[in-house]
Amino acid sequence: MADSLFGQVVSVRKFANGDIELDFYHDDIVTEYRYSSDPSRLGNFPKELAETLASTLSTDICIEIFFGDDGTPTHVELEECDEDDEDDEEFDEDFVAEES
Repeated sequence: MADSLFGQVVSVRKFANGDIELDFYHDDIVTEYRYSSDPSRLGNFPKELAETLASTLSTDICIEIFFGDDGTPTHVELEECDEDDEDDEEFDEDFVAEES
């Protein structure tokens, strides 16, 4: 069964050797993911996905990372974050309560 995590990239480190490290914020924790072209280093993220995630830094893009049964990332889905919707819902509830 495949799992997924939903969150945002909060930090990116790109190295001269081509390695990429990403800090991914989800469920109130930060998880570090890494791509490395050096097979002796622990690289747990495909290069294409790591570069895509790195490009979302400092944007209002939320990411869902999907993992295969073996825990390896298989694909990502990007969407615009809807943080304002929560504020709008609270406002709507307060407005309805005042009208009643």
